[in-house]
Amino acid sequence: MVAVSAAISERVLDRLSRTQGRFLDGLAETYLDGLSSAVVPAVLRADVWEVFDALDRSASSYGALAPLETIVTGADGRVLAASDPGRIAAYSELPKAYVERYGSGLVTIDETSMTGFARRDLVYQGLPIGTIHATFDVAHLFAERREILITLLVTNGVLAALFSLGGFLLVRRMIGPMRILESHMRAAANGTAEPISLNEFPSRDPEVASLFRGYNVLVHSERERANLAMQLAEEEKLASLGRLASGMAHEINNPLGGLFNAIDTLKTHGSTPGVRDTSISLIERGLQGIREVVEAALATYRPERSSRLLSAADLEDVRLLVKPELVRRRQRLNWAVDWTVPHELPVKSGPVRQAVLNLLLNASAATVEGGEIGFAASGSTDRLRLEIHDEGPGIPDDIAGILVDSDPGPAVRVGRGLGLWMVRRVVDELAGSVTIAGKPEGGTVVTLVLPLSREDRRANAA
Repeated sequence: MVAVSAAISERVLDRLSRTQGRFLDGLAETYLDGLSSAVVPAVLRADVWEVFDALDRSASSYGALAPLETIVTGADGRVLAASDPGRIAAYSELPKAYVERYGSGLVTIDETSMTGFARRDLVYQGLPIGTIHATFDVAHLFAERREILITLLVTNGVLAALFSLGGFLLVRRMIGPMRILESHMRAAANGTAEPISLNEFPSRDPEVASLFRGYNVLVHSERERANLAMQLAEEEKLASLGRLASGMAHEINNPLGGLFNAIDTLKTHGSTPGVRDTSISLIERGLQGIREVVEAALATYRPERSSRLLSAADLEDVRLLVKPELVRRRQRLNWAVDWTVPHELPVKSGPVRQAVLNLLLNASAATVEGGEIGFAASGSTDRLRLEIHDEGPGIPDDIAGILVDSDPGPAVRVGRGLGLWMVRRVVDELAGSVTIAGKPEGGTVVTLVLPLSREDRRANAA
């Protein structure tokens, strides 16, 4: 609006200036024509008084032109008469500044003094007999331009303010729905995605309403996907529990046979001290083994028992839980735990146990029967490093992306790799990192690094 107002004002003032120039040229032409007719006879006779009288009468006749000074010179350039004889005396030399002040047009304007200058050569029968030098007051023309400029500035300023206010209100109304969408998207980025209520839908803007509906569909779809992923994750957790249940049943059933044999021995030979002590010792060791297996399973799959801090015993529980699966597949476990830290690390044991168990089960599934899988753990005061390796063909790219990419990708959406997705969630919650590498002799190594200090966690999260 400012640029348009400036352009309009410039054009109006330019048109006014040219109109005033033509008007002034017309008045000056009329003034000089009339004055020439009146003074030519007197100039021919060199009658100073008659020339002065003509100048005096013309000043009152052309008040609209506002002549300030008029000088008539003869053919020799000397002054015959001037409207102000006190400044320019008769028969004196015309000052040089009067001769040099004219431009190419009829009237030359000096904006500094706000005066205009014009000249007319007096000719009689083709011979020059003198010249008229006239000075006009053009201050009223500049005053008119100034008034027009002020009027334009005020008018354009008011219009610009009105149009700007109208534009601001219009744009604010237009972007109002976008602000609603922005607030919901910011909330979604912070993990609290909520659909836009129908009350916030614009009634007169179908395009924005369609955009809002699309956003709501996206929110509902994301909620369904998250719920489905959580449901599938729980099912995967139960499935892995079922895989271990058969092995655990075997681990429990074996000592139960010995326990029943010891009980039968007690019934028959319980009065014999040596037999009684031996049988009771066998029953105690068998029950202790059963209790260890059950406690390891409970600590892994019951959240209320997994809130305690991680210790080396927790990793031994995982070793005990995965043993039945390894026995079933006739696989070997290369176990290396370097625990050079205090008894417990400042991290919850449940999520770490679950992550290690899932990775070991996946490593067992990827390794052929009779093969070998490995686990290495090294703990220090500031971080915990866990390595699981197998002898399998490698992890497919879409499944590997579940561990190393921020977006779990399409594999999880179709129900694949949910165990790895659970591992990734555990690592993210603990602000850790995951790397996948191949071994030169074949197989894959998955490495988890979990920071234990708050500073390391903040740095990894950033």
